[in-house]
Amino acid sequence: MTQRTLPHFIIGGAPRSGTTWLYAALARHPNIFMAAPPTPEPKFFLVDELYAKGLAYYRDTWFPGVPENAVAGEKSTNYLESPVAARRIRECLPEVRLVFILREPVDRAFNNWLWSRTNQVETEDFATAMALETQREAQVPKRFLYARPHALFSRGLYADLLAPWFQLFRPEQILCLKYETLGEDPQGLLAKLHQFLGVEQRRYDASGLGVINKANGEDSLTIPEALRRKLEADYAEPNRRLTELLPDFPVWGN
Repeated sequence: MTQRTLPHFIIGGAPRSGTTWLYAALARHPNIFMAAPPTPEPKFFLVDELYAKGLAYYRDTWFPGVPENAVAGEKSTNYLESPVAARRIRECLPEVRLVFILREPVDRAFNNWLWSRTNQVETEDFATAMALETQREAQVPKRFLYARPHALFSRGLYADLLAPWFQLFRPEQILCLKYETLGEDPQGLLAKLHQFLGVEQRRYDASGLGVINKANGEDSLTIPEALRRKLEADYAEPNRRLTELLPDFPVWGN
């Protein structure tokens, strides 16, 4: 039998940190129904015009025919950076489980820049793009309102971004994963995620996925060492605050 249902869990970010990998791995599980297609993402709780259509629209568009024994989920990576989305989700799905995967913030910013180059919306070098972020964010064209191709540094301020979610949801509803674990122990990471979602742990679903949604230049371009050191210093205080928010999360550099 199938049913119409709202999601039991949401993957909400961070951008360029493995959310598409999580989607692909979870979609392999016979008792998980992922809202499809993965792109474009639903963004229902983020986009005013979509949210105005109501929960019935969200349910019928993204969760038709969910098997009766399945848990349903969606991935909208930009939810993490939206307190408005957090409030809307709390109002509509108060018991939902939330998954965020976080990447070392300097590497995340650099990969975001690479992604923007790949998609031909970035012509500046990395250092210049970082310096222009505040100016560009204030002038972002409407078509890039949610993609935010030039939001490099700010998207790594994880403690600030997560704070509204922890204010609105119980800690046991939120799972924060570490992107670097995808390279070190993808099966262990997936088993932890399955356990959080309350489904059978199928570690082998992580096998053979490799890197998904790769940006051009990931394997060849690098951050100038002096700039990396500066950015690591800039992120030191935000990372300290992340440790306060997530005492058990192995923050980078600690």
